Amino acid sequence: MFVFHKVRKNVPHIKQNTELLFNNTGPCIKIISCVLSVCYFFSFWSKGSTLFVVTPGYLFPPSFWLWTPFTFCFFETHLWQVLLDIAMVAVCSKLIEPLWGELQVVVFFAVVNVGVALACAVFYYILYMCTWDPELLFSVHVRGLAGYLAGVTVAVKQIMPDSTVLDTPAGRITNRNVPLYTIFVSLVLWFIGFVDGTKPTMVISGVLMSWTYLRFYQIHSNGTRGDMADNFTFASFFPVIVQPPISVLSNSVYSIFVKAGICRKTVRRVDIASAPTGITVALPGIRSLDMDRRKLLALKALNSRLVDTTKDTPRMDNTESERRDSVVISIGDTEQTTRLSPTNIVSNKTT
Repeated sequence: MFVFHKVRKNVPHIKQNTELLFNNTGPCIKIISCVLSVCYFFSFWSKGSTLFVVTPGYLFPPSFWLWTPFTFCFFETHLWQVLLDIAMVAVCSKLIEPLWGELQVVVFFAVVNVGVALACAVFYYILYMCTWDPELLFSVHVRGLAGYLAGVTVAVKQIMPDSTVLDTPAGRITNRNVPLYTIFVSLVLWFIGFVDGTKPTMVISGVLMSWTYLRFYQIHSNGTRGDMADNFTFASFFPVIVQPPISVLSNSVYSIFVKAGICRKTVRRVDIASAPTGITVALPGIRSLDMDRRKLLALKALNSRLVDTTKDTPRMDNTESERRDSVVISIGDTEQTTRLSPTNIVSNKTT
């Protein structure tokens, strides 16, 4: 009775926080959240635990349950997992949807989840061929959004790689490190028995599928495909000390995939644009998307410096401030407005 009264008392706060969480999110994100809530009740149905989730032995021949890669992500066995999935989907949409658009977020959701389902099924088939244990095919059920949530960490790493997540005595943890830490945490939780063995498999598959899609296949609004920036290589997920051998291994696998026609060969382009002040050269491997991110970071740093400078300088009287003129400084595709005093303008004209 006390617990019921406590929950009833906090209902307005829960409702307010839920409205804030889903404010300014697209209808597709709200539909996904509603489907997650409804499908939780189907998990109590005995046949629903196998009919709508990925079971490796039923996905491939002779059963061909081909609908399960599209439905498994909406089913969870515990309420706390459903609430965590809904909250993370809403938060991730606020980070990604303003930059990508709603359609790209839905495509990313579908590609990562279907890829996770197929990768997990193939992984357990390989384990079965090594151990000949039929339970790996018919007793393992892959379900939930663990793979997608792990894939979102890769997307956040691509968009905001240097943003600080946590400051520790050992150093900063940035978005570059989050995918690897997510894999490590999932393995620890599996080792202590908090989650089953499918969760680390889904997390690792989600990271790999997300990086493969964003690296080679995602179509952008300017017509380019993928992101071949040097700070988004496969080796960049690992500490600097082990990146050289991982780069050799990943480049070898990439060459095999190129020869097999799975991935496209990287085309190194050098764009030379004539300008009054000189020549601009785009370095190989750095596409326009990476350059735009660097411009935005530089502009943000410039804005913060200008604000600090404005706070430090003494305030001038109104008569003198009205006589000041404005000068617009163009940085790439953006503009920043600053002001010069009349004396500086006159001196510039005389020179």
